[in-house]
Amino acid sequence: MAVKTMPPATRPHHHARTSRGAARAMPKLKTVLVAATAYIVAFLFLFPYIVMLLTSLRSQESLRDVTFWPEEWVWTNLTDFWGSGLAGNLWVTIKVAAGSTVLVLLVALPAAYYSARHNFRGRTAFLILVLITQMFQPTAMVVGIYREFFMLGLVDSIWALILVNGGFNLAFAVWILNAYFSSIPRELEEAAFIDGNGRFGALFRITLPLAMPGVITALIFTFIAAWNEFVVALTLTTTTANQPLPVALNSFIGQYQVDWQNLFAGSVIATIPVIILFALIERKVVGGLTAGSIK
Repeated sequence: MAVKTMPPATRPHHHARTSRGAARAMPKLKTVLVAATAYIVAFLFLFPYIVMLLTSLRSQESLRDVTFWPEEWVWTNLTDFWGSGLAGNLWVTIKVAAGSTVLVLLVALPAAYYSARHNFRGRTAFLILVLITQMFQPTAMVVGIYREFFMLGLVDSIWALILVNGGFNLAFAVWILNAYFSSIPRELEEAAFIDGNGRFGALFRITLPLAMPGVITALIFTFIAAWNEFVVALTLTTTTANQPLPVALNSFIGQYQVDWQNLFAGSVIATIPVIILFALIERKVVGGLTAGSIK
């Protein structure tokens, strides 16, 4: 009995189609795995915030319930925040974070630009010294910081918090802005000089738009660090009205009892300005990258 076999000419064609199909399936599988991993990681990061939000909407009696969702939604926990006097502390936090960010940018931008464009003597030592100062933590220096501002008469002052937060975030801003300015070719500024622009014109029209992602990164880092700072603010502020919100929220923690629902309600409200900032800054980062590519 004769056995029918596939013509030799058709075998390579069949294997080629199979390999092409497998090659097309592999990128899809990798995309699905990467997306699934990203969603899992995002959920793990968001889960504590979800618990915080749900706890802020519980009543005092339901705090010990084992259910994940509150049986009774108490929305007044969020509205009572404004009647508890903490709205003034939120405003203090906004002023401290915004003032520290402005101070850092005003000092870091010229320092980073000059160190990136001029090869002066001691430039490497200066940049290393800037990086070393980033290693010092405010917690380890809180006693000296308090004594210094006490001698200056700035204890229990918003200006003291702005100066401290600005000083401790200045090193990171100078370092990252120096890297961005160094990556921008000098020829772009020289072309701007030929077109009739001065040093400041080339800086504001050419260099800063290209370095905008670095500026935004320094802005975000400084604002968030100043917003979340606790130890120095607790040490330098003595009156409740001058305390930032992270310190004022500590009043919900008593010696024998913790007011969890109000503590988490205040924490939820404290995160809202940061979320709004990220939503606005994300577009600015994309815009800065696009402007840099067009230039």
